[in-house]
Amino acid sequence: MSNTSPPLAVLVKGWPRLSETFIAQELVALEAAGHSFEIWSLRHPTDVKRHPLHDQLQAQVNYLPEYLYQEPDRVWRARNVAQTLPGYAEAYRIWRTDLKRDPSHNRIRRFGQACVLAAEMPDAVLGMYAHFLHTPSSVARYAAIIRGLPWSFSAHAKDIWTSPDWEISEKLSSAHHGAAFGATCTGFGAKHLQEMSDDPTRVDLIYHGLDLGRFPAAPDRVWRKAGDPLHLMSVGRLVEKKGFDNLIAALALLPEGLDWHWTHIGGGDLKAPLEDMAIKAGINHRINWRGACDQPEVIAAMRAADLFVLPSRIASDGDRDGLPNVLMEAASQRLPILSTAVSAIPEFITTGSHGLLADDAPECLAEAMLKIARHPDQAAEMAEAALSRLKCEFGMSPGITRLSQRLTAMLAGQ
Repeated sequence: MSNTSPPLAVLVKGWPRLSETFIAQELVALEAAGHSFEIWSLRHPTDVKRHPLHDQLQAQVNYLPEYLYQEPDRVWRARNVAQTLPGYAEAYRIWRTDLKRDPSHNRIRRFGQACVLAAEMPDAVLGMYAHFLHTPSSVARYAAIIRGLPWSFSAHAKDIWTSPDWEISEKLSSAHHGAAFGATCTGFGAKHLQEMSDDPTRVDLIYHGLDLGRFPAAPDRVWRKAGDPLHLMSVGRLVEKKGFDNLIAALALLPEGLDWHWTHIGGGDLKAPLEDMAIKAGINHRINWRGACDQPEVIAAMRAADLFVLPSRIASDGDRDGLPNVLMEAASQRLPILSTAVSAIPEFITTGSHGLLADDAPECLAEAMLKIARHPDQAAEMAEAALSRLKCEFGMSPGITRLSQRLTAMLAGQ
């Protein structure tokens, strides 16, 4: 294979994905910082629309077998190649140990994908970087052991809080072929991972931040008055951890005299039951379910809204948000914010200063919405403060600089 190939292989769960534009933002910035890499995706795209960032990326995108039975010849050919590589026996041993603790089809698929990755990666690759600590990092770890390469990861939310402790600890341990380093996007998550690592310096807090150059300048809003209609909006997948069932219940509690309308942007498996819930509550005529939208559509909706609402909560399986980028996007458009104090959201929003953080119970969300509706001057002040904090403390450049340093050091064997 050609030595002109990039020295870094980036592993992602799926590409491109509208719900993971923070990954695209980071990779575009890494290219701008001088890094050359190829993307290896575990899944094929399912989104109909693309984000403008996806078209900016220069990296070649390769797709691993999404399911092993779909490409048996490719998988067995790769397995034969992988078995000739020096680290195969050790990788196989570790995988068998993992399989005893997690006897799942997914665990089998991870090793098959790792064999394909190890066999097909160019010889020029010097290291690997995986987005998400669960499945992508498992594939990266097995492939890295097979090839004798260092690997690293970026962890976000679900991958931290739903992965078993034994797996996280081993991925953060040098004795178990753990990562050269790990990055995570919240102080809340970084503290948790540092406590599980054999070396806390292995884990870096690197906020995604927001590349404000990708967004139009905040509009000079004409702020609504207390008696005016209230246009709320949310962006987020219709999944349990986003808490939209609680929001619908809260909207149903708002007084008759408040003229409100809610726009939701995003796909998700809970669309049908949530719409049914709204119909039964008699409020679905006030809701606009827009489905997945691209960035220009999202920004236009934010500029037309009076309040951004994200009622995040901890799901029954432990899954939760990290620090959702949509909160920073809303702040970039001087849009008042109502959210919850889940996970790392308070790292950006101090309640009463940059927005309101309510308990996720419907009664509390309804009370917070009424407070904002009745006190638009306070909402405007909080929106200004959130925009100022975004510009001063949550820009993208410092995080990209730190990540670039860690990747460069890993590829240099330091």
